[in-house]
Amino acid sequence: MNLAGLDRSRHLKIADIGCGTGASTILLAKNLDATITAVDFLPEFLDELQTRAEDHGVADRITTLNCSMDVLPFAEGEFDVIWSEGAVYNMGFEAGVSAWSRYLKPGGKLIVSEITWLSATRPPELQSYWETEYPEIDVASAKMGILEQHGYSPEAYFVLPWHCWLENYYRPMQSRFDAFLERHGGSDEAMAIVEAEQQEIALYEKYRDYYSYGVYVAKKCEA
Repeated sequence: MNLAGLDRSRHLKIADIGCGTGASTILLAKNLDATITAVDFLPEFLDELQTRAEDHGVADRITTLNCSMDVLPFAEGEFDVIWSEGAVYNMGFEAGVSAWSRYLKPGGKLIVSEITWLSATRPPELQSYWETEYPEIDVASAKMGILEQHGYSPEAYFVLPWHCWLENYYRPMQSRFDAFLERHGGSDEAMAIVEAEQQEIALYEKYRDYYSYGVYVAKKCEA
């Protein structure tokens, strides 16, 4: 959050788009003078977020909104900050940052994470996999160019360390595979999902030096 350079001297209105169960939402609410609209299309995630917000004493600063990120009901120029971690790929990076710009005030901040190549070349196996799974994967300079094309001024970029993916995402996911398969009776469909996720995890463990999530901080240019 410090790397995003958010203004701590005044009240901020923030949208956390694709908030999941609210890890970032709660952190923002605890550390900033802010009111936050937390958006996700899965109501069970928002229910968990609400419970966690109450446990942390910040429920009065957070409003949940159950909707898709591509049909947001916000007004033009409504927010000082749009925050989105690990979610914009659902729309595609360019579609997301382009659509969300209208909801930011001039000079407002966009903080968005996006899967990013860390080198100009990479092993063919890895290239093939991600070009199939997410064709918009690219190097950071290309992502910054997209931001500039859509009215933003890039201010910062940093790469999430590998342990963020392994310890905070992949390992917890792996720990739930057995329960997931049991709930679905070990069906072929459930097994296919688990196998696909295991393939992605194995690729990351093998090739993590070549890609990660990049975090992009950009300011909406003044009109």
